[in-house]
Amino acid sequence: MKVKIMATLAVAVAAVGVLASPAHAAGPNFKAPFPCGQRWTYQHHDGEVRLALDFIRNDGGTTAGTPVLASAAGTAARKYQADGAGNYIDINHGGGWHTYYFHLQSYSVDDGAHVAQGQQIGVTGTTGNSTGEHIHYEQLLNGVGQTIAIEGTSLAPYPASYGVKSLTSTNCGGSGDPGKYWVDTFAAAPAYASPTSTSQTGTLNAGTNYVFCKAWGRQVGSGSSYNHYWLKTDPDSGPANQYVSAYYLSRWGNDEARDNSGAVIPDC
Repeated sequence: MKVKIMATLAVAVAAVGVLASPAHAAGPNFKAPFPCGQRWTYQHHDGEVRLALDFIRNDGGTTAGTPVLASAAGTAARKYQADGAGNYIDINHGGGWHTYYFHLQSYSVDDGAHVAQGQQIGVTGTTGNSTGEHIHYEQLLNGVGQTIAIEGTSLAPYPASYGVKSLTSTNCGGSGDPGKYWVDTFAAAPAYASPTSTSQTGTLNAGTNYVFCKAWGRQVGSGSSYNHYWLKTDPDSGPANQYVSAYYLSRWGNDEARDNSGAVIPDC
């Protein structure tokens, strides 16, 4: 994939330098900007003058529409630039540290909202000067672009093409985002008001979704695959706080209810 980014951006982002500072120790413990357990490949493409990396998913999932997550806690600002970054989020982490997330399909937080590490801030897209869905990600200190480090480990030297290096996310929420667990579903899952109800109230789309807790209920399955657990979540259509069958999880097996990192989802 060839992704083109404007070298010169509007005043809101034009002040970012292109030389890295060696100081990462004083910064937040940044994590990957995509959901827990997913593997994405990254590159620094030709003509890019910023110390950015572009990420696309390469674990069998679809890049377009995947949640974009805050790599550390901070205050989020919603911004837009038609000929460059498109829809983007700028998170102020304090101490002069910021992160940028460009080309979002849509925003998931209000302007000025405090966000926790691992919280969804947007949806992956290709708005602005971009030719394919991806996450353009930057780390900055006092307005100067830094060589990107994840969990204290530098990702330099940057590869010039996708597929050379990849990163599996451990951005799983945690104490800053209590009660939210990320899971992948292999198909659209019907939602119900309770684990025993048979009247559908909505639908949870296939892909990466968050759930809150699990409860035992009626069996759902096909052939030798089945699950009695139901996951409380906010469906894509219909009312919030509904239940979908854990049968639709992409991994783990019969009567298992675990998130993408393998953690058992707690009881409701």
